[in-house]
Amino acid sequence: MNKGILLALAVLVLAAVAGIAYHLHHRSSFGPSYHVRTEFEFLVHAPYSVAAPLFGPEGERAWASDSWDPRFEYPQPARDIEGAVFQVSHGHHHSIWVNTAFDLDQGHIQYVYIIPELMVTRIDLHLSKPSAETTEVRVAYERTALSADANEHVRQFCEADRNNGPVWSNDIGRYLVAQNRR
Repeated sequence: MNKGILLALAVLVLAAVAGIAYHLHHRSSFGPSYHVRTEFEFLVHAPYSVAAPLFGPEGERAWASDSWDPRFEYPQPARDIEGAVFQVSHGHHHSIWVNTAFDLDQGHIQYVYIIPELMVTRIDLHLSKPSAETTEVRVAYERTALSADANEHVRQFCEADRNNGPVWSNDIGRYLVAQNRR
């Protein structure tokens, strides 16, 4: 064989090996992205006028953990309104949020946030007044992985979402008790 043919075969073999290696390395990114919906509900032992504002990004600062620290891009100064845009960091994840609905009169609050290259989440809250002294909160999380590589992260978030009802209820309850002591 002449050197030209050997060189061409070597290039073809190297290209084939590189293609196989690439496919093996990235094979987990092929396939469907995971999409999940998780719902929970709980009761806040406070009148609607007290409870409802606690579900805006600023209102949540009062009862949420210290890791809830939204940095508002809009509006300035920060306040809870439909169309608010803010960023949140949780550990090594950084997310960009939009408050897509903030209608306290109708009891509807909604957020969409993205963790780049990982997932998109929609959080939909519906609040109602079962009595003068209680507020019912129904929450639905919808999470979609942005690639099959992110499916496991979405599954882990989904597992945590299932426990949020009691956590939110307890955190809000502690906050309200502390407010009543003042």
